[in-house]
Amino acid sequence: MTSRAATAATVTAALASAGALGYAELTLPAQPLLSDYALVPGGMAPTLLGMLALAAACLSLAYGLATSDPRRTAATRVLLLAAAAGLMLSAVFPTDPGEIKSLTGEIHRWAAAVVFTTLPVAGWTLARGRAPGARWSAVRALAVTAGLVLAVYLAAHPASFTSGWIGGEGYYGLLERALVVADMALLVVMAAAGARPAAVAVPARETVGEPQQRLAA
Repeated sequence: MTSRAATAATVTAALASAGALGYAELTLPAQPLLSDYALVPGGMAPTLLGMLALAAACLSLAYGLATSDPRRTAATRVLLLAAAAGLMLSAVFPTDPGEIKSLTGEIHRWAAAVVFTTLPVAGWTLARGRAPGARWSAVRALAVTAGLVLAVYLAAHPASFTSGWIGGEGYYGLLERALVVADMALLVVMAAAGARPAAVAVPARETVGEPQQRLAA
């Protein structure tokens, strides 16, 4: 698979994930968090598809980066693999209804925490140290946006001691959805930005007679 094919696979998988989760949002009874749709009749299939498709997007992006720029993207690829593992664990171990009380629910919660944390960092590490340009500016902007939304989401979550201060219980679900959309968009932009192979520096050729001139000097 070429880097361009990996990019196409990443975009396709991210769109499939968005479509599956959007289907759950539009057709099923409203739930506080996206993962809660797996607990209602008819919600398991779109929730699983959404999580596994997003994991596939992370894996295909990691493969594409390994093909196009293996030297500079090692840290990014490790983070993407961690996010993919977290998504697969979240799919296999569903959440608990309401308060987390089981080992399965704890695994789901911490796996989701890995996903939400690693993706913004992956975007930042990919764009770090790159030459100025629109594609890398877009990656940086989305990585920062996802990180900021994550911080507000954590502060608003009912499990956080800050939730009561800011009235987070009323909108933490909306923040989670905004975070998921930001992460999906980040993966797509990362795939588009990293599709081009890294530039290789070519040493300048010596002009005729230059070696002899240096020897004579």
